[in-house]
Amino acid sequence: MTAGPVVADRAVPRAPSGRSTPPFAGAARFPLNPPRQRAAPPVRQLLGEGMAPGTNDKQPADPKDDERITALRRFAAAGRNWRRAQLAGSAVLLAIALTGGAIAFGASGRAGTPMAASSAVSPAMLASGDLDTTIASLQAHLRTQPKDSDSWATLGLAYVEQARTKGDPSRYPQAEKSLGRALRITPDNDQALAGEAALAAARHQFAPALSYADRALKQNPYNAGALSSRIDALVELGRYDDAAKAADLADRRKPGVPVFTRYAYVRELRGDVKTARQVLRQALSTATSKGDIAYVAAQLGLLAWNQGDYRSALDYYARALTADENYLPALEGRARAQAATGDRADAVKGMELVVSRYPLPQPLVELGELYEDRGAEGDKAKAEDQYALVEAWIALARANGVNADLDTALAAADHGDKGEALKAARAEWARRHTVHTADALAWALHVNGKDEEALPYARRATATGYRNASFLYHQGMIELADGDRTAGRAALTEALDLNPGFSPLGARAARKALEASK
Repeated sequence: MTAGPVVADRAVPRAPSGRSTPPFAGAARFPLNPPRQRAAPPVRQLLGEGMAPGTNDKQPADPKDDERITALRRFAAAGRNWRRAQLAGSAVLLAIALTGGAIAFGASGRAGTPMAASSAVSPAMLASGDLDTTIASLQAHLRTQPKDSDSWATLGLAYVEQARTKGDPSRYPQAEKSLGRALRITPDNDQALAGEAALAAARHQFAPALSYADRALKQNPYNAGALSSRIDALVELGRYDDAAKAADLADRRKPGVPVFTRYAYVRELRGDVKTARQVLRQALSTATSKGDIAYVAAQLGLLAWNQGDYRSALDYYARALTADENYLPALEGRARAQAATGDRADAVKGMELVVSRYPLPQPLVELGELYEDRGAEGDKAKAEDQYALVEAWIALARANGVNADLDTALAAADHGDKGEALKAARAEWARRHTVHTADALAWALHVNGKDEEALPYARRATATGYRNASFLYHQGMIELADGDRTAGRAALTEALDLNPGFSPLGARAARKALEASK
């Protein structure tokens, strides 16, 4: 670990960024349109009642690695010795390896014969069962009905959802082609416009996402996907007051699980954890499908973990996994909570399972830091392997139209090229001013020795009332490095009081910094 600037004659170490919410997901934190099996009342009618979390757990199966993930690992292994430019330039080859050259009617990712569709497939099918089978059905239908605009729109949405659930950005160009086909056939197709909004948000292009959502809602004010994407875009643009109004509007027009979870997140970002928890609990009480139960329970688990309530977090993740034993956010969240409670062995095992299926930047970084924290023989090399995979994923994402600057800034600040981290963080801040981009820019400035410049951004990241131990940790370390011992110690103490296990490396560094600054 590199020593940082001297504060009060003692070196304050620069440390890894503990993260209390998955930063790489962006709007992909929320599924496109989880199913609702029965009508739900608006969230305003849900407030005031509670529901206790479940306690049953079920050990997930251990499937073989997907061939796409094998390709990613091979690519990363070769890429570790390449210059960054070579890595990015070769991402197209990785994209070909991941997709197998698939186009709109390409492989569905499943063995066997695709099920034929006798009629257009409803968007509700996206979350009602096997996504790969749904895609195969749509492909079969569109071979015989190529002018079916609605089915092209649904296929585009399915590809966006597949990219999210499989961690495979190479699906985005397929989504783009399908949605474009739908709009060429029917230019005012609100489902296709909503799909374009979801695709833009998934690629972290939030201004276009907002524009597409508004266009879709002009055609159909009750389009659930557009209402949800509009909230996502406003949140990710840092327009939190507007996002709250959009959540209220969506709740009036299309109350249900997709809106409830976004409504809760907007409240959490503004520091109203009590209302966020209450809304999510009541959303869980209205959920009937396994997908909805897993989704909402995992959101409750994340909220509990953010507040340092690990027992409740594990209970909610257990409930999510009882509904769906393979639900990625619950598997990842459970491993994170296990690490926070000191159950290192199960945490490592669980995070290894997650990245074996979906090598996304957040769990890859978390697994690398778990290896570093464990410090067993060979763990340093294992950690470096995970960080190399992050670089490979980012290169692939960029090759498929994803703005990966925030991903780069967060990962590279601690585990890569610090100069590249700052460049990416500045670029992202130029596009949008959110608490997450403020925090990323502050930390990138800090690791580059620019603490005076970093401090206003660190304070801005915590100014909305959002209770995030990682942000407080970053602020505290920056304040100490800038010479304000009192403020730095206060922020670090608050971070550890809020969520003492927010990061195995970050929490350790926070404790050391507090000791060093006495």
